[in-house]
Amino acid sequence: MKIGVVVFPGSNCDHDMIYTLQNLGHEVVELWHKDTDLKQVEMVAIPGGFSYGDYLRSGAIARFSPIMDSVIDFANAGGYVLGVCNGFQVLCESGLLPGTLLHNTSHTFVCKNVYLSPASNTAAISANLDRERTYKIPVAHGEGRYYASDEVLDQLEANDQILFRYASADGHINDEANFNGASRNIAGVCNAGKNVFGMMPHPERAADINLGNEDGRLLFDSLFSNIAATAQA
Repeated sequence: MKIGVVVFPGSNCDHDMIYTLQNLGHEVVELWHKDTDLKQVEMVAIPGGFSYGDYLRSGAIARFSPIMDSVIDFANAGGYVLGVCNGFQVLCESGLLPGTLLHNTSHTFVCKNVYLSPASNTAAISANLDRERTYKIPVAHGEGRYYASDEVLDQLEANDQILFRYASADGHINDEANFNGASRNIAGVCNAGKNVFGMMPHPERAADINLGNEDGRLLFDSLFSNIAATAQA
């Protein structure tokens, strides 16, 4: 698959994403924020970092980069888009995903490993994951508290759009595991069409044996195997 990784001023996880996607056997091209050409990619990844220095709200300025008009058109036409951390924030600011990301309840930047419980049975990135276990994935954010109205949250639940929830290592979804105060422990969501995915944790930082953790690779394996299956259907 040919995948474009968007690069904004302040992106700092773009090479992490590129390295991981290439290691998984994909062709990767960089998409500069001032350009509008998606270079005929089959999927777009928006990496983490601090686009435009995180001035205003995180992702609020990046949403107006020229490349994002093309990404929005691509997504609305059914193209696959993955946003991680700051990429998730950009997708919410762009209206491609519901909800928003607020400051962590601690009002501090949190960088550590957390545990995710897969939620959606139908979204490509989580559909193949084992519901009987959790996945250890690192986070690194100060504005990662997912928030949406109860009406939107109920709709996400009904449409199976919640990808992951923060959980304890043994799978309990509770307040103690919800380190940033996210609504209903939500760590990631997708759109109604299930072709746009956003999550705060960084699977690309847990997808290499040299890092001692390959749980993130399992998320990518689920994503790409389901995309391939859909293409063949």
